[in-house]
Amino acid sequence: MQRFMITDASDVVRKVGKRILSELDFLVSEASNVSEALSRCGTEMPDYLIVDSGMEGALDLISTIRTMEGGKEVKIYYCVVEADLKKLMMGKRAGATDFLLKPFDRKILTAVFGNRAIAA
Repeated sequence: MQRFMITDASDVVRKVGKRILSELDFLVSEASNVSEALSRCGTEMPDYLIVDSGMEGALDLISTIRTMEGGKEVKIYYCVVEADLKKLMMGKRAGATDFLLKPFDRKILTAVFGNRAIAA
């Protein structure tokens, strides 16, 4: 089973994402801030990570994970509220693999991650 972490300050976003991704057969963990995410990644690096762009230290989290053991293989999705080119490029420079628009829902998460869970 592939590991997935949702890093977002919003309890609601994490809970909704966890429920949907768990139904897609991911083992999902949550982090409400950067330090919690780094601690969890230090214990067990996820295969996939969603990082909310509005969270304080989001870009530092991405770049730090890339330097950790196993961090180069993580697929990191930088979650933005709007397709702001400057913000997207900052995420990419920090090491994001791809982007997600927020708010996400079952349709979006299934379209992006559904086949990946099955392929594992």
